[in-house]
Amino acid sequence: MLYFIEVVLPLAVSKTFTYQVSEAEFHYIQIGMRVAVPFGKTKIYTALVVGKSNTPPHLYEAKEIHQILDEKPVVNLHQIEHWKWIASYYMCSLGEVFRSALPSGYILESETIISSKENTKIDLNDLKDDEYLILEALKSQSSITVQEVIKILGKKTVFPIINRLLTKGALVLQEEISEQYKPKLVRYIRLQEEFLQQERLVELLEVLSKAKKQRELVLHYFQLQAREKAPISVKKLIETSGSTSAVVKSLVDKTIFEEYYIAQDRVAFDKEDDCQFMLSEAQQTAFDSIKENFKTFDVSLLHGVTASGKTEIYIKLLEQYINEGKQVLFLLPEIALTTQLVQRLTAYFGNEVAVFHSKYTNNERIEVWNQVLENSPKAKVVIGVRSALFLPFSNLGCIIVDEEHEQTFKQHDPAPRYHARDAAIVLAKQHGAKVVLGSATPSLETYYNVQSNKYGLTELKVRYGNVILPEIQLVDLKDKYFRKKMSGHFSDELLEEITETLSKGEQVILFQNRRGFSPYVECMTCGHVPHCPSCDVSLTYYKFKNQLRCHYCGHSISNPTHCHSCQSVDLTTKGFGTEQIEMELKTFFPENNIGRMDQDTTRGKFGFEKIIDSFKNREIDVLVGTQMLAKGLDFDNVTLVGILNADNLLNQPNFRAYERAYQMMVQVSGRAGRSEKKGKVVIQTYSPYHNTIQQVLGNNYIGMFREQVYERQNFKYPPFYRLVKLTLKHRDFDKLKEGSMWIYNVLSQNLDMPVLGPEEPAINRIRNEYIRTIMVKIPVEKQLSNTKKNIARVLMSFEAVSQYRSIKVKVDVDVY
Repeated sequence: MLYFIEVVLPLAVSKTFTYQVSEAEFHYIQIGMRVAVPFGKTKIYTALVVGKSNTPPHLYEAKEIHQILDEKPVVNLHQIEHWKWIASYYMCSLGEVFRSALPSGYILESETIISSKENTKIDLNDLKDDEYLILEALKSQSSITVQEVIKILGKKTVFPIINRLLTKGALVLQEEISEQYKPKLVRYIRLQEEFLQQERLVELLEVLSKAKKQRELVLHYFQLQAREKAPISVKKLIETSGSTSAVVKSLVDKTIFEEYYIAQDRVAFDKEDDCQFMLSEAQQTAFDSIKENFKTFDVSLLHGVTASGKTEIYIKLLEQYINEGKQVLFLLPEIALTTQLVQRLTAYFGNEVAVFHSKYTNNERIEVWNQVLENSPKAKVVIGVRSALFLPFSNLGCIIVDEEHEQTFKQHDPAPRYHARDAAIVLAKQHGAKVVLGSATPSLETYYNVQSNKYGLTELKVRYGNVILPEIQLVDLKDKYFRKKMSGHFSDELLEEITETLSKGEQVILFQNRRGFSPYVECMTCGHVPHCPSCDVSLTYYKFKNQLRCHYCGHSISNPTHCHSCQSVDLTTKGFGTEQIEMELKTFFPENNIGRMDQDTTRGKFGFEKIIDSFKNREIDVLVGTQMLAKGLDFDNVTLVGILNADNLLNQPNFRAYERAYQMMVQVSGRAGRSEKKGKVVIQTYSPYHNTIQQVLGNNYIGMFREQVYERQNFKYPPFYRLVKLTLKHRDFDKLKEGSMWIYNVLSQNLDMPVLGPEEPAINRIRNEYIRTIMVKIPVEKQLSNTKKNIARVLMSFEAVSQYRSIKVKVDVDVY
């Protein structure tokens, strides 16, 4: 009898593949284990086992696997089912979900190993310097990797050099798979057993009488052991004794001390003693309401105004599920938010909290993965951004999605282009778990589901401690510019408010949703604006680095001294970003510390923590930032929030523009006056009587909801229609135009619903590829799965046309 396994490869291929195994391997391998398999001529990939059978494949002869990588499954059946749903719903391959879900340390890439060819004589005069260096390196070691070649030559483009040596017959390549994850090992020390006897110890101290430092270290070891009653690490012994590692080494060399290693978690948290709290009356009512809703609904919306104390309710809810022995997932939209929340939850739950997001290293993420897989007490509560959804939960009790309206819950690139909120609801259903969606400004779809009686609703209308909502003041920029009452980008009213706030020792947050110094540089003589050579966008000016940079492909040039078109030196910057606001503030308030929080200042692993801690510790007086500031951050000394240009938010080419503008302004306003000090918000705008701004002024969510729902129904947008967007890309403009028309025509003939396009987006070229989009609007009453099958069939037919095969097509379901 023959034995086969079915595997998923981490590639964008729609089907699974069958490989042959021996009988012993077949019985040993379990679904959810990883195996290394050959694919193509030379490549070896990490694949995931999703099935076992005795049936050979029909269309090809099954290859044998390379090796088994795991002793037990690293992925469970719940996950595989969830991944299949994501692949089906979001119209991508299971391989893409697999690649996105697993930490990259688990998806081992085949690493090219280079070794010198035996018995080959090479004339050294024929070699260039780079080639000679590679062969010299191979004389001292049998093989090297491509990464090592890059280090040896100090350049990234090494493949042409390797290819030249291959052509000359000097090298051979072989594909090898390497395990990347290594547990963190901590060095510990103990006294050799013979010295634990009294007489041998006395002898030892006599022997060491001349080696004073070594004798002191041994005595200090005994003191530490008596105090700690636990293994003693080398690091701790050196720190507490004031000795050096050289002294420790000499004692190890003399076989007095013995070294050993213990694997340790890379991330651990401590519980604070005094962190208990009582829910207020309003919070307790909301908490009871959520529990009551869970009897009828699987999903409940917690609609609470900013600073109403939603986090405390979440903590009490988490506690309840943890006491029942369940796992809990806490999803956040932004890594910046995890910083503050982790501090609050670890103070309460201690080392029962695990954190999972991209700023953590590969090894740290694998440790969290293993803890969740083993249902470890160290991962009862998992805090993370959208990728935490993919963790191997086996006993999930509750999922909390905080700030559920945030657009960052939607993954845009690469596939799978899933929405974490919706995927979380499906995951919870698979586990029989409950979901809490929390927000001060819920998304229209969520609130519509509440109105349709699909979700439960709990409202929290008062701030914690009955703190008053901030007073909102509108500043008409047209009037201020006309009356010449503007200093830079600040109105006289906003500057007065900042001065008064700082004089009281309170802090200010200023919001400008654009980074850099200014969006573009313009020639005043001919009107020329420097553009990116690869993308259809102007270059953003960064004054600090004195360069122009493209936010799409990263292309940068130094700031020009004259116009590239007419050679004029009369250049000026237009518009403003966070960097410009920061510099203006430093001139207005030279005595105060000004901070900036945007994508440029938070690049490092601890970028967010440093800025947030400095602001919380009142080292920064005014914090300027982009939308990172708008979400859920809690600073008790902030009493003033300024929105510098509200019209930027309103005038976006998107059907959600007004909804997002309302959410953003309310969320930013909610950072002010969160404790006993009253808060104030100043909104600078050219259109103070705009409906959305008036709704923000009156905190009128229901008014905004009704207006937007009416518009959406009229123009066939969610929640009444589902959107599937096809994005086509190609370097040849005419071929793309022709191909996009082909798809549009076939879709129009096969679907009895609105198909819009092919449309050129606002930015119609990125990285030298032209872009066209087609939008399919699917009515809610139509069966979604059948429509998607029709779209998939059309795309398969499109791929079959040889002249269009090079056009890339990207499918985005539920466009956000």
